[in-house]
Amino acid sequence: MKRMYYSSANVSERQAAPPSLAISTVIFALRPSETSGRPTLWLPLVRRIREPFRGLWALPGGPLSHDESLQDAAARNLQETTGLAPRYLEQLYAFGGLHRSPTQRVVSIVYWALVQPTEAALADESENVRWFRADRLGDLAFDHNAIVDYALWRLRNKLAYGSVAYHLLGEYFTLAQVREVYEAVLDRQLDPANFRRQLKSTPEIEETGEYLQGGKHRPPRLYRYTGRPGLDPDNRSTP
Repeated sequence: MKRMYYSSANVSERQAAPPSLAISTVIFALRPSETSGRPTLWLPLVRRIREPFRGLWALPGGPLSHDESLQDAAARNLQETTGLAPRYLEQLYAFGGLHRSPTQRVVSIVYWALVQPTEAALADESENVRWFRADRLGDLAFDHNAIVDYALWRLRNKLAYGSVAYHLLGEYFTLAQVREVYEAVLDRQLDPANFRRQLKSTPEIEETGEYLQGGKHRPPRLYRYTGRPGLDPDNRSTP
């Protein structure tokens, strides 16, 4: 059954009112698949407790206040809803379709970030805040499915191998761990030998002289990423 929403303002008043500005965030993290145990992409969502779309899941976010920058608003909204405070929170895109909200015109400035598993584990989870697999979201509120799809497209097309590892694995990682990350992002298997050759030819990937301990076999060498932090070298946060 299609939902209907009503506002105290009549149609002409709503059309004359200026658009509302909102901030939303897309935060990706790696978590093991519930079936295979392999790393997969997940993101936190918040259940809406009021209309429109009451009861549906949505990206963390909220209205923009008059006394804060866009990035400060994104960080505040994310902290208030999920408890997350990513080290890198960058502007992704602006979504301003005419019919994004059934009650008023809303323009959303969307931010995105990648967080490491240790950071993701600090997120507040409750009845109304949960992690979901990025490829199994169902119907979200507003146009948030389209926003997540766009964020995934940008992630797959813009992130370099080393940068993916840096954001999702931490400072030190093995080449096999980087391949698992990239397979999770692309949602497909990669040839281990070809991937290893490509990764070792990347100038921003540096051997550390250390090895990953605790496995049953010969410990693999650890590497680190020496490039510029950030999701996208061409991306700049708006003050």
